[in-house]
Amino acid sequence: MVAPLQGLTEAAWRSEHFRLFGEGQGDVEYFTPFIRVEKGEVRARDLRDFTSELNRGMRLTPQIIFRDAEEWRMLVDKLAEAGAKRIDMNMGCPFPPQVRKGRGAGLLAQPEIITEIAELTEQYADSIEFSVKMRLGVKEANEALGLVDVLNSMPLRHVAIHPRTASQQYKGKLLLDEMNAFASKLRHPVIYNGEVSIPDEIAGLSAAYAGVMVGRGLLSRPSLFAEYRAGSELSVEERERCWLELIKGTASVLEMRLCGAAQLRDKMKPYWEYVPEGMDKRFVKMGKKGAHGCVLLGFM
Repeated sequence: MVAPLQGLTEAAWRSEHFRLFGEGQGDVEYFTPFIRVEKGEVRARDLRDFTSELNRGMRLTPQIIFRDAEEWRMLVDKLAEAGAKRIDMNMGCPFPPQVRKGRGAGLLAQPEIITEIAELTEQYADSIEFSVKMRLGVKEANEALGLVDVLNSMPLRHVAIHPRTASQQYKGKLLLDEMNAFASKLRHPVIYNGEVSIPDEIAGLSAAYAGVMVGRGLLSRPSLFAEYRAGSELSVEERERCWLELIKGTASVLEMRLCGAAQLRDKMKPYWEYVPEGMDKRFVKMGKKGAHGCVLLGFM
């Protein structure tokens, strides 16, 4: 599974990753960056990312982030109108502004709201399959244990777990013992998410869990799933070429949809934080400074 990352794994990137590494592979599922309510309405650009023609052919599941049952219902109804048959519920985003507002991982400290959501999922279960992406807690890793019963009451496809707390963000020790203690009590399939970067890790995790979800690891090594399937690793040079081809393709798609070089530069800039290890530093420096448009497109 391809984890959602705000501003990165959107339709342009997904379409190119699918074209290069996912097409014809029925085991790849993509998730949209979370769709949210803003100023009392479902944010239009989030919805456009889910309904984009660029998603054609791929297995795509929209992810929602919400603070209460009202937002949840608004999002689910709008996505159902747009044709969604599966919806992933974000209970793991560690971004402090979201957590403080009770969204993402902030929901883990509000079992009464999750209980209300559980009752709602039953009402929609005939038409929509739900799943959850979560962390072990906001500050303490044992917080998730208090949610076992309510999660087990939901009709879920799976529960994807990042083995950290929200306060850890994306740093610090992976709390694998705590995750496994929690996972052992769930009746749903458990998907592992977090710090996966090489094919051998996927092999080991696939034996222990129902599936593997990768986010940042795919941004820097987009061939990761293909290497795992093939049972052999690409050379450093081959992985670098794969990354460049994906970035080139993403830039090409965006160039047709954005207004001018400045917008393209700003949109592409975050990808340069995920360059493959060992890439020519001069090229990386040029990319980070904004040489994303015509210069990048002429590089390969």
